[in-house]
Amino acid sequence: MRICVYSGSSFGASPDYNAATRAFATACVRRGLGIVYGGGSVGLMGVLADSVLAAGGEVIGVIPHDMIAREWAHHGLTRLIPVESMHERKHLMAQFADVFVALPGGIGTLEEVIEVFTWLQLGLHLKPVGLLNVGGFYDKLLAFLEHARDEQFLSARHYAMLTVDSDVESLLDRLLSTRHTPAPKLVQPVSEKSAG
Repeated sequence: MRICVYSGSSFGASPDYNAATRAFATACVRRGLGIVYGGGSVGLMGVLADSVLAAGGEVIGVIPHDMIAREWAHHGLTRLIPVESMHERKHLMAQFADVFVALPGGIGTLEEVIEVFTWLQLGLHLKPVGLLNVGGFYDKLLAFLEHARDEQFLSARHYAMLTVDSDVESLLDRLLSTRHTPAPKLVQPVSEKSAG
């Protein structure tokens, strides 16, 4: 089984992000879980890969050619797969993965995890999606998602399909025991009032 991990290409402001990334990496190896990630050697991405490799685990990296040309790739991985585009990168990472997890990161991390959460909502896959909420890093994102739910743009059932935890072991326990069933997204017909 493999976990697709999204994380920052920077280290972030807090040393807790680095420590949590290392803890997540070693916990995955201890459980026999392989890692699929974006193939970078920098920031938390590099910490993740180095920590998994140091513990004897498998790491598959998927990275566009232009990022390799910029010398951002990690060349010590179990397998490094060059691709032509970001779209191909994300598609291939998703194919390799059984579970998706976002560690702290910026807009790239956010875009990637929201995309696979959207795919889950649409029933394009039934794989668990989670956030490691280190030090409340994702609290404001969760507040937005709660607001979207309350304003009826996100159903309560779909909101509940996102697994969030601040503890590495608890997050992995919950993700690995999750079995999603299809939950079709309901589309409201245009009413006379809204068409007004």
